[in-house]
Amino acid sequence: MPASILDGNKIASEIRSEVAAEVKALSAAGMRPGLAVVLVGRNPASEVYVRGKVKSSEEVGIYSEKHTPSEDVTTLELLDLIADLNRRDEIDGILIQLPLPPQVDSKKVLRAVDPAKDVDGFHPMNVGFLSTQRPGLVPCTPAGIMELLERSKIKTAGQEAVVVGRSDIVGKPMAMLLLNANATVTVGHSKTRDLPGVCRRADILVAAIGRAGMNRVTDPREFARLYAGNAKREETFRSKGSVLVGDVHSEVAEVAGAITPVPGGVGPLTIAMLMSNTVKAAKMRRGSRVAELSRV
Repeated sequence: MPASILDGNKIASEIRSEVAAEVKALSAAGMRPGLAVVLVGRNPASEVYVRGKVKSSEEVGIYSEKHTPSEDVTTLELLDLIADLNRRDEIDGILIQLPLPPQVDSKKVLRAVDPAKDVDGFHPMNVGFLSTQRPGLVPCTPAGIMELLERSKIKTAGQEAVVVGRSDIVGKPMAMLLLNANATVTVGHSKTRDLPGVCRRADILVAAIGRAGMNRVTDPREFARLYAGNAKREETFRSKGSVLVGDVHSEVAEVAGAITPVPGGVGPLTIAMLMSNTVKAAKMRRGSRVAELSRV
């Protein structure tokens, strides 16, 4: 039986509706959550991502502002901008769009963000909170995957989970979230012996190794290797000259119980969780005022 499709668009829409309701309540009490996005230079892919984040903020009622330093910005200039955003009480979340230009010390810049405003969950303090199961801000993509599993009623406790990829942004926090949810977790990567065998034994498989990743296939020979006979994909390729491809070959749908599509799987959840994290940051930062509101 073909795999059931886990609809990321539907679940992301549910999360955005919940966030919008929280934003409305907070705004009515004069505590509208605020998000600042820092986009350096004119990277076309980054500009697309940032437009999506700003648009989503507006749709759920979050105040948002975009800062666009030039491509030749220095580390010191970025640190000054972040220090200013850290001081501003109306800004609850700060997002530094990666990648940064080579002359910028990216790690120093990310560490400079106030952990309470680190809506990407990259700060070492938030990493520590995650590993010790304390309240904090969690990277958006892994958090979105957990929401997808929970809202799709896919059991994690006692299951064998394999995460392929060990990045600080997705692989490691994903493994920690699954472990915190009582799964038995293996992290596979490019140096893992018999990686296919490790993947085959998984009850839950999270592919985050970035090959092929969220890329566009434009080569007709590569498209034919991946999607020959897939009429819907062939029509897209003919009309657009490319298709989006994820980490997992489409044939896995013949053996999996459930699968996320590309596009429309995890991607929409990443931005939905950024919105959720911004509201969470606002509530954690302004905790006493939110508690007072809830008693009214």
